[in-house]
Amino acid sequence: MLKRTFLGLASATLAFAVLPLAAQAQSVVVGGKNFTEQQIMAEMTTQLLKAKGFTVDKRAGLGTAPLRQAQEAGQIDLYWEYTGTSLITFNKVSDKLDAAATYAKVKELDAAKGLVWLNPSRANNTYALAMRKKDADAKGVKTLDDLSAKVTGGQALKFGCNAEFYARPDGLAPLQKTYGFDFGRENVVRMDTGLVYQALRDSQVDVGLVFATDGRVPAFDFVILTDTKGYFPTYAMTPVIRKETLDKNPKLAEFLNGLSAKLDDATMARLNASVDVDKKSIEEVAAGFLKAQSLV
Repeated sequence: MLKRTFLGLASATLAFAVLPLAAQAQSVVVGGKNFTEQQIMAEMTTQLLKAKGFTVDKRAGLGTAPLRQAQEAGQIDLYWEYTGTSLITFNKVSDKLDAAATYAKVKELDAAKGLVWLNPSRANNTYALAMRKKDADAKGVKTLDDLSAKVTGGQALKFGCNAEFYARPDGLAPLQKTYGFDFGRENVVRMDTGLVYQALRDSQVDVGLVFATDGRVPAFDFVILTDTKGYFPTYAMTPVIRKETLDKNPKLAEFLNGLSAKLDDATMARLNASVDVDKKSIEEVAAGFLKAQSLV
């Protein structure tokens, strides 16, 4: 009887010892940066993984560098990063690479740091030049080549951008050189990034520097001019996860890749606009999308 009791206690003790390990294997820390798109993705990922049985600790609102440092240190398990950010900012690669080569390069370089890049989405949050759709249609401008032809043909088009893009060595000057045109100093208006959208909407400028997935692009009826020469780096939004975490929870790849497959520029712009323009809560927007896509 004593032996049986001892074995029973031993079994119970072993069970309690194992349970925390099992729970720990199903617990993940999801990170996010401090702007709307990232807050949406952190919340969407949190809701998705909770629906799949994970315990999630969400830590959104971080800066790019601190977030990456936290992931490398093991304090953040996963978050959505942009291929161009890893290539240029984290890995200091200055080569001009296309989308596929950029993804392959960061996947290779970050693997050495214990980070796994899962499937990239079709959401590319890169810089872009935009016009009011009505004006672009009237002028027959769909691409940056078309824009170049108009400017070199004598049209004086005002361009709004932030001071950083105007001055930096991979900004406006080399863009104009690549496409063979020059707005002219008198036609370039420098302002804060957020004010560019208002200035373009209110016809204070004819062309504006925007982010491709910003919700104000569709909300203000802008059209993005196609970068036919691939001047702007690719910033494909992709789930990045610590290899140690993925090894413990291999199903995470399936869940995150499933979400990634549902995202493109138009989708992210619409989701961003739901928060920034329509003033819906991030939680509501995330939940609505997951449900509509049958992900939960």
